[in-house]
Amino acid sequence: MTTRSTAAEAPSAQVLDAARDGNEDAFARIVAPHRRELHAHAYRMLGSVHDTEDALQDALLRAWRGLPRFDGRSSLRAWLYKITTNTCLDVIGRRQKRVLPLDHVPPAELGEAPGRPLIESVWVEPYPDVTFGLEDGRATPDARYELRESVELAFIAALQHLPSNQRAALILREVLGFSAQETADTLDTTVASVNSALQRARRTIDERLPQRSQQESLRTLGDERLKEIVEGYMDAMQRGDVEAVVAMLAEDAAWSMPPLATWYLGHESLRMFLANGPLSGAWRWRRVVATANGQPAVAAYTWQDGEGCYLPFALDVLTIADDGVITDITSFIARSAEPRDPERFARYPDEPVDDAKAASVFEQFGLPPRLD
Repeated sequence: MTTRSTAAEAPSAQVLDAARDGNEDAFARIVAPHRRELHAHAYRMLGSVHDTEDALQDALLRAWRGLPRFDGRSSLRAWLYKITTNTCLDVIGRRQKRVLPLDHVPPAELGEAPGRPLIESVWVEPYPDVTFGLEDGRATPDARYELRESVELAFIAALQHLPSNQRAALILREVLGFSAQETADTLDTTVASVNSALQRARRTIDERLPQRSQQESLRTLGDERLKEIVEGYMDAMQRGDVEAVVAMLAEDAAWSMPPLATWYLGHESLRMFLANGPLSGAWRWRRVVATANGQPAVAAYTWQDGEGCYLPFALDVLTIADDGVITDITSFIARSAEPRDPERFARYPDEPVDDAKAASVFEQFGLPPRLD
């Protein structure tokens, strides 16, 4: 089990003084050991890598400006978490919450084409956990959730339904293992208020989360079985074998496609979606194994005649049950959803690649920007 490092919490007095005096290199040195965990913390709060990047940049700027006032009564780590948490609370206060399509609209009618665009900024975004070095284990022995569990799509989506104070309290207490007093200090409130917020947050989260986390299911399956499932999915999709794909899905499996609001539920609906859409034979595909949010994923590329190569289309994040069936596929698509004729979404792979989305959905995950 991973525990918090104490060595990184106490920079030397000389380096700290230099940073207080405006030495940028010294400031970078004292922040570096905490940057990755602060990034993951901001993502849990905000559900968006884009928002996370902006919030963390703002938080570190606040820390840089406020460092001369840091008196050392708390650890540097706790102080940075307080600044980052409050920066995220500011962001939450001025924008709508992020969700997944399953939490936003009902499933598509049988045979309905994927033509429900929505403002892209409402959606939870995938997290490149490998890029940011997210470790296994808990932040402290007292934490309730493992670090990889705490970025699973289901957990991130559930967090976004909590009021901001409850969200912060639950993350600080049960993901990071902060004490009630540390959490109260971070949120400028009382221990009683923290405990009350935490109780309400637990009830909401427990109602929304599946009985077992994805990490528990993946450990039950084991690496070899998981590899077989992912490779089987890729092979069936590559061959365009609709029945083989459907056979790998739970009876009540869901398939969503942010930035579209449309999503499909159950074998009959999914069979029609696949046959009329990605597996219709209208497009040539290549796929690459990936990971996202601590879960198995598959990156899909479509052939573009004008470019003479395969370009990014979607990152399929898979949720797999203990028995090996796929219960959810969330396809984060690297295309824009600007208002247009809904019929064009039926041929979404023909739409131009959205460079910004391709960067956030592919390049941050270490995936190639094109395949020959």
